[in-house]
Amino acid sequence: MRKTYIFGSLILFGILLSVLTEQGCKNKTTNTSAATTDFQFKEKLSDYGFFKGKLTDLKPDSGIIHYELSTPLFTDYAIKDRFIVLPAGAKIKYTEEGALDFPDSTIIVKNFAYTNVAHQKIMIETRLLVKDPKDKNWKVMNYLWNKEQTDAKKHITGAKVPITLLDDKGKEYFTNYQVPNTNDCKRCHIKDGILTPIGPKARNLNFTLPGQTKNQLSEWVAHGQLTGLPELSKVHQLPVWTDAKNFTLEQRARAYLDINCAHCHTKGGDAYNTGLFLDYTEKNPDHLGFKKAPVSAGGGAGGLDYDIIPGNADQSILYYRMNSTEPGTAMPELARTLTHKEGVNLIREWINSLPKTK
Repeated sequence: MRKTYIFGSLILFGILLSVLTEQGCKNKTTNTSAATTDFQFKEKLSDYGFFKGKLTDLKPDSGIIHYELSTPLFTDYAIKDRFIVLPAGAKIKYTEEGALDFPDSTIIVKNFAYTNVAHQKIMIETRLLVKDPKDKNWKVMNYLWNKEQTDAKKHITGAKVPITLLDDKGKEYFTNYQVPNTNDCKRCHIKDGILTPIGPKARNLNFTLPGQTKNQLSEWVAHGQLTGLPELSKVHQLPVWTDAKNFTLEQRARAYLDINCAHCHTKGGDAYNTGLFLDYTEKNPDHLGFKKAPVSAGGGAGGLDYDIIPGNADQSILYYRMNSTEPGTAMPELARTLTHKEGVNLIREWINSLPKTK
């Protein structure tokens, strides 16, 4: 009888231990799964393994997309290299308006460099925009390159980097290049309170890269990286601001304002309260600033009365602020310390070409 009792107790103990062990494994699996879905930024750019060979060559590893924009944002004549890192087997979904629909865990990489007086490409910073799979939100981080040009380290607080650079025509400039802090990045990338990519919209990508024979978006489809793309004739295209042969003065000027200003000057953007909306598709003359008094320019308006006076760039606040580098006056107020002479001249020419109004 005693042996039977002991044997039964052992069986019951074994069953109970098995149940507890199984439950413990389930809990462990669940907790581990939750932890791995929360994206953590790495300490160094090299830790990600985006590039093969020498890091400064920025030679993307297999499957990483190198892309360009038809009209890019101006940042102190910086050389920019752009990449998209997709999770294995995932595809980007086409959207007609706004940024493309990127899958969770997508990483958008944007590198900034300059040409020094010895005509060498010198790295400054690399910015990452990551779509965190845990909460589906985009998150941003900056990486500052070291003086040895061997790697870039995570940098949150921003920095001023003294550089002497050559512009596209070989003219020499000295400036304290401003690496933004992560909150500065959020100001430009906010739309309706949500952090979002700015550049990779279908209309900004709808062109054939120099030296290529196939449209950039079509290339992505062919490589299984983009889905839902309609016929290219049905996809909007942002003009190339430097291409006077294929685009009108107005198209080029509006494209320049779109990429340099409209991420803030749009409904839901950081400068929404100004009432000045510079998106390429905007048609309302008042929203575009024609004979529109500024809402909050203050001393930055230079004593001028209207955002744009058609036919008179010198009396237009838009031109005045774009042609300045003074804090509190300069627009855009972030991402540059130099005046983009070529871009500003384009805006001046466009405003002066507008029919004068009474």
